[in-house]
Amino acid sequence: MHMHPRVFLINNSMSEKEFIAGIDYSLCGPAICISDMNEPFDFYSCEFFFLTNIKKYAKKIKQNITGETFLDYNQEIQRYETIADWAVDKVVGCSRIGLEGYAYNATGKIFHIAENTGVLKYKLYQKSLPVDVFTPSVIKKFATGKGNASKEKMYESFLQETGVPLNSFLGMSRQKTEPQKIKSPVSDIVDSYYICKFLRYEIIV
Repeated sequence: MHMHPRVFLINNSMSEKEFIAGIDYSLCGPAICISDMNEPFDFYSCEFFFLTNIKKYAKKIKQNITGETFLDYNQEIQRYETIADWAVDKVVGCSRIGLEGYAYNATGKIFHIAENTGVLKYKLYQKSLPVDVFTPSVIKKFATGKGNASKEKMYESFLQETGVPLNSFLGMSRQKTEPQKIKSPVSDIVDSYYICKFLRYEIIV
């Protein structure tokens, strides 16, 4: 029988566990945070997965953070499907899934973003996986107190809360004279963490 890898990470047992997931979904840097509802919520009790185009990040960064490379694709719809299949494989077995909704002031490939997310939602629906969608401003306010917080402010809150220097883990530490710039996959992991934490808060409340 196929066992999901996250089950082995947490106590090597499937018994009496209820997993939830937070997904920061995108075309270029999706990330997933999985948490056991029966464990206190903190960084080290969660497990993280992300996709990247940067080979040096496609590895196990820490015991609970795993990066993987995007699969090759020949057309856009195949690209959407491979990303969605990756995400669904990670969250199968979760009782609830939190997903960040669209930023309505977004620019760029907004139709590609919508189509990509639509494929994921459809595949989650096919698996009967319940999805809660939260607006980006709600997640940002939950994390920082401000609904328009920057990636840098999100990371600042994450670092203050967890004490986990993701930038250092990924070799992105800045020089002391340089301003802090937060990039993928650090920003993606941080967002997935707060999406998952907010979902947990919604369930408990």
